[in-house]
Amino acid sequence: MRVALVHDWLTGMRGGERCLEAFLHLYPDADIFTLVHVPGSTSELIDSRVKGVSFLNRFPGVAKYYRWLLPFFPFAVKGLKLQGYDLIISLSHAATKNIDVPVGSRHVCYCFTPMRYIWDQSRLYFRGGFFYALWPLLWLLRQWDRRGSDRVTEFVAISSFVAARIRKFYGRRAFIIHPPVRMVAEIRAKLSSQEKAFFAGHPENFFLCAGALVPYKRVDVAVSAFNSLGLPLWVVGGGPELVRLRRASTGNVRFLGHVTEAFMWECYRRCRALVFPGVEDFGIVPIECLASGRPVIGVNAGGLAETILGSSRVGSSEQSQRIAWNGVLIPKSRIGSSQALKEAVSFFLAREQLFNPHEAQQHATCFSHSRFFERWRIFCEQKNINTTEGCVGVSSPQRASC
Repeated sequence: MRVALVHDWLTGMRGGERCLEAFLHLYPDADIFTLVHVPGSTSELIDSRVKGVSFLNRFPGVAKYYRWLLPFFPFAVKGLKLQGYDLIISLSHAATKNIDVPVGSRHVCYCFTPMRYIWDQSRLYFRGGFFYALWPLLWLLRQWDRRGSDRVTEFVAISSFVAARIRKFYGRRAFIIHPPVRMVAEIRAKLSSQEKAFFAGHPENFFLCAGALVPYKRVDVAVSAFNSLGLPLWVVGGGPELVRLRRASTGNVRFLGHVTEAFMWECYRRCRALVFPGVEDFGIVPIECLASGRPVIGVNAGGLAETILGSSRVGSSEQSQRIAWNGVLIPKSRIGSSQALKEAVSFFLAREQLFNPHEAQQHATCFSHSRFFERWRIFCEQKNINTTEGCVGVSSPQRASC
């Protein structure tokens, strides 16, 4: 069976690219197709399997502005030729789920989310008059995206939250398989001498906020809350919101930009808690933090509502006594409130001693690679799709605990 893996773009090693690597372990001989590929930006394994790219890849310096080429996405996707493949798996949060599928091929979309910037979050991405100026284009892209969803044989969603969005925008049902998350034992990267010196020179007991600095992550809420709290907050990651966030922050908020893998995991290990104020489709960063034995403070919505066990009502001491307590969840009705985040942090500080690192690490194993491979095998058996020997299972005790 010939397998093609189609990914939106390969310009960095983020959660989506980690999923792509997992599929390459399932299908070692698969070819990768993508709209834009920057060699060296992901991993050697991924680079070695890239077979085709779109015409966008020929644009000079496209890696810096490919997101602004949204009007060209329909044409770029149509140019990907996938004849001769029996199974096509698109890993998509944007355009590649809308590929033209050859007659006789099966197309499974592992959907990270329907395109946020043309559907429910378009006003957040295109603010003010910019949204109204772009509305005709957004309307056309919505029609194109809906038609493309009809060509998908089977949808697989990364969370129940994403499955609900697929039902809402595409009218399709989806099988749910959470993304694979690396556990601490899988990380072999070591801190450089400069990174060790940095941590030695900054021993403060800090909170952590990590991820792409884009509007829907709501890092501005975290900055505003910690401006008032005066507690140390380290912000890891880069993106278009960086300049605005820096201007809005006070001296206790430290922006570290893009960091190495080793540095990131050391931040997980040392932080008091991860602050995650946005509504995420799944949220790999919170699970990595749990795997490091640290708690999460976030919103009881989106993927976090499925992955974090904690107090669902700030101020309820009874809720905080739960055995598997590994975070504090702000009520969904208070999304975007810096005051709510301040209260959640205060609630955590008053009960920090109740947190159990071992419980957090055990819970994180429910989202391991072995769990992902097992769920994928079950899906393939139910849908009569040929599998490979790469699909490995997990022990029944772990399965029961999840």
